[in-house]
Amino acid sequence: MRIIYSYGRLILFVLGVLAGVQVPHFVDQYGKALQSHYLEIQQNLAQFQQEADKYFDGDLEKLIAYYKASDDHVFKDGGDSIDNIYQRYQQLQIAHKNFQSGSLAAYQQTFLSPVGSIRQEVRQSYDYAIRLTPDAIITALIIGFLLACVGELLLRLLLWPVNRKPRGEQHG
Repeated sequence: MRIIYSYGRLILFVLGVLAGVQVPHFVDQYGKALQSHYLEIQQNLAQFQQEADKYFDGDLEKLIAYYKASDDHVFKDGGDSIDNIYQRYQQLQIAHKNFQSGSLAAYQQTFLSPVGSIRQEVRQSYDYAIRLTPDAIITALIIGFLLACVGELLLRLLLWPVNRKPRGEQHG
């Protein structure tokens, strides 16, 4: 039984290492997708920003309000479209800035407060790869160690009633 227990702990460690080595790669893929979407929305908004620069001293919100206040339904709908693009731009601008502010911030954003549609896109197109960068190795070892510890703790808790001796048989 002891050998199975030891191999189980080793298997948990290896599984943790294999999962852990993926984490920095996933964060990198999320960052690249975030940057791509940010650059694309920036480009989409650029022509409207030129109009705002020309007619409203660069104030895009005034341009949007002007479109929405129009009696022409096409212009009103156009204002809504520009507003949607602008809202998405603001969301991605903040997310991109936060992601770029440091390694810990990148991990935090990817796993705790991501742009949901981008994380979903990355998850769907993610290709499992083993990139042995220093970050990947450290993350892999930490996750492997933690998974092995948690697995051992759970196993000890499950086997505790079986392994404990009755009170009368304890020797001290």
